[in-house]
Amino acid sequence: MPHLLNVTNLFRLGSALVVLILGFILFDIFYKGIGAISWEFLTTEPRMGMTEGGIFPAIAGTVYVTVITALFAVPLGMFAAIYLNEYAPHGPLTRVIRLSIRNLSGVPSIVYGLFGVAIFVRTLHLGASVLSAGLTLGLLTLPWTITASEEALKTVPKSYRDGALALGATKWQAIRTNVLPYAVPGMLTGTILGLARAAGETAPILFTGAAFFLPFLPDSPFSQFMALPYHLYVLATQHHDVGKVMPLAYGTALVLIALVVGLNLVAVIIRYHFRKKRG
Repeated sequence: MPHLLNVTNLFRLGSALVVLILGFILFDIFYKGIGAISWEFLTTEPRMGMTEGGIFPAIAGTVYVTVITALFAVPLGMFAAIYLNEYAPHGPLTRVIRLSIRNLSGVPSIVYGLFGVAIFVRTLHLGASVLSAGLTLGLLTLPWTITASEEALKTVPKSYRDGALALGATKWQAIRTNVLPYAVPGMLTGTILGLARAAGETAPILFTGAAFFLPFLPDSPFSQFMALPYHLYVLATQHHDVGKVMPLAYGTALVLIALVVGLNLVAVIIRYHFRKKRG
């Protein structure tokens, strides 16, 4: 028992240390960035070489890309997870597919960016655009979506399926009525967390469509765009007057964190809603 208590205290200390470091980082960004936040900052375009004005084109570009990512990755990932968990035969091929999906989840995002350039920008001739960036981030998010959705499906007891089949339901009817209502909260939660990660990625959009300076919104899916992660990268490392724009960089970081936290809150709300509805 004393040994167990020591291990528990070690875990508590590690958790407290992580929370402390995270809290310090968030406080530093909030303290240095809150002064830049204003209605003008959020609703106007950058001016004077991004030393004045706001970040509205970057906010809109991030939203556009995230929407395309969701439209591509969410249905495809969920259907793939349903097939792997409910229909795919248990065998070596299915295990290899699952292992490949798990490995793809750990591939560095810059590799996805280079793949997006080769496939979407050059081979499919979509150009450096919102569509190319969204599809590239969709590929990045797809393994997360499949894995999260499949794990959610595995939590539904097998008896739910067997009971529906025993009453004469088809396999799809059993899945639709007795499995998905219980698995959807976990599927959506994992998917939204994956989208939150994609919204903060820089490397994939750097190669596939993000522009250094565009003081207007993209007028089609084939247009280039500004995005918060790339905008922050430019302000913090590439700008000709980094010292002058550093407050704007902290403000941009604060907006990006708020966007990611907002997506995480949506995941929590969805899970709470479905749990309350079921219970």
